[in-house]
Amino acid sequence: MAGRPREFDRDVALAKARDAFWHRGYEGVSMADLVDALGIASARIYAAFGSKETLFREAVALYDAEEGGFATRALEQELTAAGAIERSLREAAETYTRKGRPQGCMVVSAATNCAVENDGVREFLADYRRRRAASLVARLKRALTEGELRRNTDIQALGDYYATVLHGFSVQARDGVSLTRLLATIPIAMQAIRAEVAQDTSI
Repeated sequence: MAGRPREFDRDVALAKARDAFWHRGYEGVSMADLVDALGIASARIYAAFGSKETLFREAVALYDAEEGGFATRALEQELTAAGAIERSLREAAETYTRKGRPQGCMVVSAATNCAVENDGVREFLADYRRRRAASLVARLKRALTEGELRRNTDIQALGDYYATVLHGFSVQARDGVSLTRLLATIPIAMQAIRAEVAQDTSI
């Protein structure tokens, strides 16, 4: 009589799937790749996660809760918008270039272009990126209300600019640009918000 299948830790399996998708993208990871990475049969992967796409969405949620959540935490915890943005840029550079880990941002690089049948995945990640940009704009609007920024500051443009910088960091890191080089761009990027600081505010 055949023995029972070995139990597996679902959380450990999900973390392995996250790393595989982060490294090679959604379409670059086949079910055979997932079997190898997770060390369990495809039938058990389907039983535990439902489908490759469902597993991917869970993997993105795990990424967002851990490594990819640096911007959310910075926007919530820092006292000023300038401080939150500077911290977000610094931690993005550090996260995207860590040794021994996938490079860049999982959400930026995992599915920029997809086959037609995977349009749902592409739009899922695009929506995530739009929400990240919206969170930056929301924090800047709060800064405007609190008097940190000048009344005529173009909040939307400023938020879009920093979303672009963050996404650019991901592309640069995937291309092998070093942490030192990315960090060196932050003082230049910060000039945009510092130019909008209200005259009676020092940050």
